[in-house]
Amino acid sequence: MNFPNVMLGIYKGFGVTATVTILGLLYAIPFALLGGILQNFSSGFTRKAITFVIEFWRSSPVIVLLYAFYYTLPAFGLYLSGVTVGALVLGLNSGAYSSQSVRAALQSLPRGQCEAGLALGLNRAETLFLIELPQAIRAMIPAFINDLIQLIKGTALVSLITLADMTFRAKEIAQLSYDPLLIYSSLLLAYLVLCYPVTIFGRYLEKSHGSRRGRT
Repeated sequence: MNFPNVMLGIYKGFGVTATVTILGLLYAIPFALLGGILQNFSSGFTRKAITFVIEFWRSSPVIVLLYAFYYTLPAFGLYLSGVTVGALVLGLNSGAYSSQSVRAALQSLPRGQCEAGLALGLNRAETLFLIELPQAIRAMIPAFINDLIQLIKGTALVSLITLADMTFRAKEIAQLSYDPLLIYSSLLLAYLVLCYPVTIFGRYLEKSHGSRRGRT
């Protein structure tokens, strides 16, 4: 097979890769924000419980979690599709990492920001969402973009739970035409084509928010 045909064959799995990525974000973003905020502002047992949940998703190997959720949950009567399992595992894993960026960004804000909000008559929740969080999100952009790229690359693992993503398609082509150099170099390029625009977009966001901050 020639290079164009290999690339076309690989991109037949783009729909699955994109679906898992988008659904994964729906898990990752709320988990990151909620986990980071609660870990930063809670204390005692609540903080320990939240930290345990975050560390479980952050420290467990993704491949083990994929196998565990996809192959062991049916034994307990819970059946999830491969797309659901892939999005859930990859999304919560990515969200666990991003939650630490949220926590660190909130901790880096001057204490005066909170005091100013309270002085204006806002309650603690309003101060968080109207004053602190918007500023923290600017600082989170580089880490969030990096975690998004990791999420896209991590979708290559869903081929192990029978999803016909781009990596799965590359394996199919390899079975028909044994040319690992061409096939897996093409797969590498296919992921680069997906991830590099995200990197460019992230740099744009950093510059635009940086210049906006400089004008304020």
